[in-house]
Amino acid sequence: MNSLSQLDQVKTTPWSGGRSPWSVEYGKIMMWFFLLSDAFTFSSLLVYYGAQRFTKLTWPDPDLVFQSIPGVMDHGAPLVFVGIMTFILIMSSVTMVLAVEAGHRRSKKEVIWWMIATIVGGFMFLGCQALEWTHLFHEGFGWGKIPPMETLKHLFNGEVSTVSAQQFSNLFFTITGFHGFHVFSGVIINIIILFMTINGTFEKRGHYLMVEKVGLYWHFVDLVWVFVFTFFYLV
Repeated sequence: MNSLSQLDQVKTTPWSGGRSPWSVEYGKIMMWFFLLSDAFTFSSLLVYYGAQRFTKLTWPDPDLVFQSIPGVMDHGAPLVFVGIMTFILIMSSVTMVLAVEAGHRRSKKEVIWWMIATIVGGFMFLGCQALEWTHLFHEGFGWGKIPPMETLKHLFNGEVSTVSAQQFSNLFFTITGFHGFHVFSGVIINIIILFMTINGTFEKRGHYLMVEKVGLYWHFVDLVWVFVFTFFYLV
């Protein structure tokens, strides 16, 4: 009877709905729902890639495909450039954590600087991805395109398969492009949040909860890249 009377006190109107069972702000829980649905999309793409990869007798060797540093060297540095890209994205996640932490302390100046650092990291990652794509296009890869047989011979360990090369090319540009679109969207959202912070919007609201919500999205994008990096560049 005691707990029932407390519950009745929470529901002060017919439409109030009572207390949230998770004690989480509505916008934050909606962000989690969105990220969960997005995780299903990325998972389906990566599962399909894995199915193609492990049902083929031969597949392009990542160490041979990704051995260039665009603008510096064309061969001899396997996975170095993508390692740099990954480091940049992970560091941008660190700066986002610091922005969220500063928001909890309501330190406007620190939020601004850490958000700027996160945005710069996002643009740097996108720039690196554009360089990598340009290099692969130059090599002959693309949606529906693969390099000539003479080039493919240097990208396989063993028998060359044009079917495997085509699947690799299509899925690489589709999945990394889809991820790149998420990074670009995150950068744009971060810029909006930065201007809102500069204008004192969150100071007037009395909290920086929006920074935390955007932070959840940015960390998700970084986490997805870890799986993309593993599937395409390491396996």
